[in-house]
Amino acid sequence: MVDLRQLAAASFASLLTSSAAFASAELAKSKNCVACHSVERKMIGPPYKAMAERYGKDESAIKVLSEKIVKGGGGSWGQLPMPPQPSVSPEEAEALVKWILSQQ
Repeated sequence: MVDLRQLAAASFASLLTSSAAFASAELAKSKNCVACHSVERKMIGPPYKAMAERYGKDESAIKVLSEKIVKGGGGSWGQLPMPPQPSVSPEEAEALVKWILSQQ
């Protein structure tokens, strides 16, 4: 028989540890990603759907794009570089990339 207290405690602990990694439109807004990106239309940076189409099947995309969010980069979508985002933790960057890649 399952001990409901242990199950509830494990579920609660899981929520606490994954809260920093929970990515959604709200996390993108809170990190000001939406100043340069939107889901469907090009702004300063590419739309999330275009990124998902380009990188969705790339097994290294989560690592590479997470690093690009934190450290910045350029050349992939034109001449305007992505500036570093030091307020985004590596865990948040990874969660954002997973969310972005789900936008297909």
